[in-house]
Amino acid sequence: MQDASTQLVACIPRLRRYARALIGNHTGADDLVQDTLERGWHKLATFQHDSNMRAWLFGIMHNMHVDRIRKPSLLTEELDDHTPMPHVKATQTHGLEIRDMEYALRQLRTEQREILLLVALEEMTYDEVAASLGIPVGTVMSRLSRAREKLRAVMEGRTVASLLKVVK
Repeated sequence: MQDASTQLVACIPRLRRYARALIGNHTGADDLVQDTLERGWHKLATFQHDSNMRAWLFGIMHNMHVDRIRKPSLLTEELDDHTPMPHVKATQTHGLEIRDMEYALRQLRTEQREILLLVALEEMTYDEVAASLGIPVGTVMSRLSRAREKLRAVMEGRTVASLLKVVK
């Protein structure tokens, strides 16, 4: 079994991938990952060695992201000449599909987008997601179902009819 610091470092690529998908820009995502790792490193002594390091770090990241959403801030992104460019030029269609997917993801409520990204992008189990976010597994499943349906609808250009009824 790896020691906790080695496990923490091994989680960095997945943290970065999830943060970039969640935030939408590289600078903000890298800041979130750095803050998550800093908090995780300082609290490493509280990590239970028989639990899942990835779920623990994603829980820290989730809480930090929620705190940032609640705190108003000015979003900026630095532009420089050292920004890496893709090796293969994407087709115009590919670029449009990515843009459409990013737009569709932004249409989801934050709670739904987080769960969809953790399950689909990070390949976490429902139990891991529930542990990371501190919610019941049933809530994970229902939010994921709603997120997938809305994502499908937005990608297909149709509206989602709410199944919830207003009760007076």
